[in-house]
Amino acid sequence: MKLPNEHQAVMPYLMLNKANEFYAFTRTVFNAEETLRKLRDDEKTIMHSEIQINGNTIMYCDATDEWKPQTANLFIYVEDADITFKKAQDAGAEIVMPLNNQDYGRTCGVKDPFGNTWWITATNE
Repeated sequence: MKLPNEHQAVMPYLMLNKANEFYAFTRTVFNAEETLRKLRDDEKTIMHSEIQINGNTIMYCDATDEWKPQTANLFIYVEDADITFKKAQDAGAEIVMPLNNQDYGRTCGVKDPFGNTWWITATNE
């Protein structure tokens, strides 16, 4: 199977209110890089956009009357869960699960201002 560059076989596709602000959040918290952006005819509404976080793609768009908001739970490995947790809070995320140590790593959960829950984890290695 041949996949387009920068794509994986399974990728989340989020339909969000304030999709442009979602990109700003992911850039600030997870160092996301936008790889594609297509706007609707009004030149404001995101019809389709893609970001990369550590080589993984998340697709998203602005929700519309036809395509209602659809958010997700996303599990993400990071280098330092404490730093990422602080960045997420500073960027407006709500704490779902405080930082704690588990057998699989240092972990926490935050809900971003767009309704997505991020399960942030740094491994014990």
